[in-house]
Amino acid sequence: MWQIFSRELSSFFSAVLGYLVVSVFLVMMGLFVWVFPQTSILEGSYASLDTLFNIAPYVFMFLLPAITMRGLAEEKKTGTLELLFTRPITDTQIVVGKFLAAWATALIALIPTFVYYYSVYNLGAPKGNIDTAGVLGSYLGLALLAGGFAAIGTFASSITSSQIISFIVAVVICFACYDGISSIASIPALQDYAYSIGLWGVDFHYRSLSRGLIDSRDILYFCSLIIIALSMARLSLSSRNW
Repeated sequence: MWQIFSRELSSFFSAVLGYLVVSVFLVMMGLFVWVFPQTSILEGSYASLDTLFNIAPYVFMFLLPAITMRGLAEEKKTGTLELLFTRPITDTQIVVGKFLAAWATALIALIPTFVYYYSVYNLGAPKGNIDTAGVLGSYLGLALLAGGFAAIGTFASSITSSQIISFIVAVVICFACYDGISSIASIPALQDYAYSIGLWGVDFHYRSLSRGLIDSRDILYFCSLIIIALSMARLSLSSRNW
């Protein structure tokens, strides 16, 4: 599994696509956080990174599917997946190795954004006037969110040999899990069940972590999402034996 992880990670960054995807993420975040007047933190009245943590999930909806669409779909298309099946490695190890490489790529893309925190920390009046606990909780939530989207992308890549189809399916599922459930909960006819429905959405647990309060229920939710998506991906690979 470690060899699959290292191979996937190195192959992603050995091509222009890897640097392009990470660069697009950082450029987009930089524009929204610092440049665009409607969202720039420089236009706000208090030191906060809310813009980063509000927009990053929507960027991840496209970034993670773009990263994972190559994983299993390309292996199927080129026939190299059959070679993996002949090695002394289980389907679970193949899926988890691909997933960890995609998740690590997203976390690598997040690392440069710590410069934003350092900048806002020093720009605040007085210096350090920023909710550090909220920022750390938001980063944890964003990291877990990236893991969930990476797992969903891995599943989407396991059900097709087309990278385009994998990308589209992953984006649709990620959007449905993040915004779709909360949208259903906001329907007036379902107001009596809004809270119970909202508990199933990714958005609810992500916002909860963003408040700076690390709740085990939120962490358990993201871990469950990752496990379910990866289990479905493993089941998809195992279907070749049915």
